[in-house]
Amino acid sequence: MKKLIFALATFAFLLAPKTTTAQSKDIVDVAVSVDDFSTLVTALKAADLVGALKGDGPFTVFAPVNSGFAKIDSETLNSLLQPENKEQLSAILTYHVVSGKLMASDVAAALGKGNGKAELTTLNGGKLTAMKKDDGIYLKDAKGNWSKISKTDVVASNGVIHIIEDVVMPN
Repeated sequence: MKKLIFALATFAFLLAPKTTTAQSKDIVDVAVSVDDFSTLVTALKAADLVGALKGDGPFTVFAPVNSGFAKIDSETLNSLLQPENKEQLSAILTYHVVSGKLMASDVAAALGKGNGKAELTTLNGGKLTAMKKDDGIYLKDAKGNWSKISKTDVVASNGVIHIIEDVVMPN
């Protein structure tokens, strides 16, 4: 058990950014400053969530990179970005957000207590399951799909971002 916690803490340390410049920016400002979040930013604007994620928080955001959004059928993605589907898009995006500031060390501690598994409640009321697998930490969504956490602890003034490789989906 101690080895698992140590391994996870080491993993978190190695993936943590080495600068503190993001701390003066909120979650949206950080996302806007990263080219690989351009699809996420477009979706946040379409769902009218920019104001909410500029709020006090704190928030933990599991942010998919552009290649994660690219795995969604382009017709489906374009449809989600339309004004008439704002509610559905909002539900998907708030499924990527947890209330509070969960650093990688917090997730590692929860995984240690849960024998490699921790359930997270998202802002849309859904559940994500964080799980330790051989090559890293993954999120399992309500549909049974997996997304690897590829970078942790991108600190913002109102929370933290953990970068994930795929879009996770609620029911």
